[in-house]
Amino acid sequence: MADITLISGSTLGSAEYVAEHLAEKLEEAGHSTAIQHGPLLEDLPTSGIWLVISSTHGAGDLPDNLQPLYDAINEQRPNLSGVSYGAVGIGSREYDTFCGAIEKIDLLLSECGATRLGELLKINILEHDIPEDPAEVWVGSWKNLLPKV
Repeated sequence: MADITLISGSTLGSAEYVAEHLAEKLEEAGHSTAIQHGPLLEDLPTSGIWLVISSTHGAGDLPDNLQPLYDAINEQRPNLSGVSYGAVGIGSREYDTFCGAIEKIDLLLSECGATRLGELLKINILEHDIPEDPAEVWVGSWKNLLPKV
């Protein structure tokens, strides 16, 4: 089974809760997981599988704990061609910049050669009081896209 690094960026904790819930579901399916809440670039493997979960705040801004990672990747432009990733955004549709943070991360990772597995999940907190619920449904399909090791 796959080794998955879950990366969360959160302002109020919702992305952390989603990351922890998805790690539990992936482990139940036989995968191994490591959770990084707001990691630095040097803390992450440059190959393998990442699952990025980020809330959005302000005008499509990244959470403060994820901004240093984003800035480091943007400045250093590391070769991430060995990384496959999934992306989950949490936000409110009442803003024009709904899930803007995960869209920025998704674009940057692809520019650095990483390959997204599956569709980008955007969770609207106005429709889902508990963002873990739609994330659990999504990861049920996403885990089938993981390479068989």
